[in-house]
Amino acid sequence: MTLELPTVCDIMSLRVKVRNAESGATVEMELESENTIDDIIEGAAGYWEKDAGAYVLRRGKRLLRGQQTVAEAGLLNNDELELIPDPEGG
Repeated sequence: MTLELPTVCDIMSLRVKVRNAESGATVEMELESENTIDDIIEGAAGYWEKDAGAYVLRRGKRLLRGQQTVAEAGLLNNDELELIPDPEGG
């Protein structure tokens, strides 16, 4: 029998900072492990009154996919993400 232990992301909420690449403004968000990247994009885009469909999130040089959960994306507490225009034209 294999027992799967919850990871830190499974049991705790975490805070991330999202930076608007166009204005440099930031917003802090509290997330649960089951939140998706799309949830973060919608929250940040809504905060700045932007069309969520035209943006993606970037963590460092890596683009984050929309349906990934926070846990699947490997986000950590105090991560800084960047909201950028979709390079594919979204």
